[in-house]
Amino acid sequence: MLSELSEWFWQERRWFPEGLGWADLEDRDGRVYAKARDLWVALPIALIFLIIRQIFERMVATPLASLLGVEDTVRLKVPHNPTLESYYCNITKNPTQSSVASLCKKTGYSERQVQRWFRRRRNQDRPSLLKKFREASWRFTFYLLAFIAGLAALIDVMICTNCYIDFKINDLYPPLQTLLPSQYWYYMIELGFYGSLLFSVASDVKRKDFKEQIVHHVATILLISFSWCVNYIRCGTLIMLVHDSSDYLLESAKMFNYAGWRNACNYIFIVFAAVFIVTRLVIFPFWIIYCTWVYPVTIYKPFFGYYFFNGLLMTLQCLHIFWAILIIRIAIRFLTNNEKVDDERSDKDETDESEEEGDEEAGEKKHMKKNGPVQNGHTVHNNNHRKRQ
Repeated sequence: MLSELSEWFWQERRWFPEGLGWADLEDRDGRVYAKARDLWVALPIALIFLIIRQIFERMVATPLASLLGVEDTVRLKVPHNPTLESYYCNITKNPTQSSVASLCKKTGYSERQVQRWFRRRRNQDRPSLLKKFREASWRFTFYLLAFIAGLAALIDVMICTNCYIDFKINDLYPPLQTLLPSQYWYYMIELGFYGSLLFSVASDVKRKDFKEQIVHHVATILLISFSWCVNYIRCGTLIMLVHDSSDYLLESAKMFNYAGWRNACNYIFIVFAAVFIVTRLVIFPFWIIYCTWVYPVTIYKPFFGYYFFNGLLMTLQCLHIFWAILIIRIAIRFLTNNEKVDDERSDKDETDESEEEGDEEAGEKKHMKKNGPVQNGHTVHNNNHRKRQ
């Protein structure tokens, strides 16, 4: 049954235009073509990336964070309460007012104490600033090196073909181009990296666009794998290069943001926004997708592989539009109101300094009247400054 399913899945009419098939991808006359079995190499590469990441975060990212003044977040731990913990883990992290009243009866806590417990419990689950910095450092390093590797692979193609790629359909679409060693390793490393992201998704920082990130990773892996199997290598190389051209800027902006370098973060983010819009909303749809969507039908009749390939590209483009809206919103807010750049996808810590902490604040005010202003539990001295200073 598995052999019949495999035979049905790999039918030539499903993945190739009329007149082409798997036999055309056999190595001959000095030409080397991509093989589907080569994709297994990406699995050990993904595992190697996971190991390298752990070493990098401990040996490089952590000392760098310390050098830039990024410290691990210290949060107040909640007292263990089986009833509240069970409700938090199994029902919801944000109880309603009626649920709070019910929990008060079960635990003997006041409403304020229950709300404070859930607020601090949510903070405990949020990733620390150091964790975010280390993750951003790792991605910045990879995306920057991947962008350089993509440029090298593209230049290698130009040199070997003795011409500049003009994005004509004969250069991009038919699976007849020979595979270069630089393209082989560029593909395997990119595929291994995105595989490692899927493996580590449970432990990585979860943001509000978590589902969109998963869709992006899966679509990228399918796109890389499919373009490899049918030898759309040049097109795939260009797509990966376009994506890598802006990602390292975003990760570097995050690093500066976590380090408190607001100006550097803001201006790098503006550069990132410009590069993102040009590459993802102009070059990608009107240049690359145009070559894979419009040109082929002038030469071949549409087939399943044509729709599948372009369907993945359009999925990525929809995600680009979604993220572009967030990016433009942040950029406009910074340019018009001079506000700091913040990642809208990240959850922010909830402070205990709210109206619900009125009893604590009253105690602090009483302490201030008695001992003067306090900060972090210690008296703040005036150092002989005048009041207007």
